[in-house]
Amino acid sequence: QVQLVESGGGLAQPGGSLRLSCAASGFMFSSHEMSWARQAPGKGLEWVSGISPVGRDTYYADSVKGRFTISRDNAKNTLYLQMNSLKPEDTALYFCRRGGVRLGIRVDYWGQGTQVTVSS
Repeated sequence: QVQLVESGGGLAQPGGSLRLSCAASGFMFSSHEMSWARQAPGKGLEWVSGISPVGRDTYYADSVKGRFTISRDNAKNTLYLQMNSLKPEDTALYFCRRGGVRLGIRVDYWGQGTQVTVSS
């Protein structure tokens, strides 16, 4: 069955960096668009970034553009999100998702999430 398992979250200071990973299994990873979304405490789900199947096209929310980089390694069935210049407002539960490459595009599977906390 389809599984998406996120890792790499944790506590970071403002201005710091974290790299999230998402290990995918149970489907042909290289054939699917993938994305990251996040949910901050008390707020709704926010689309963060998406990537095409071979990684040629990437998309970002304005709130993270220039600070976050999405990438993928199809040989390792792994999706990444490099997060630099972190801000307290980046604190959220981050989800890896199959689909949803851009806002409004269908998502059919997502992981359990990994918590990112940005605080001094």
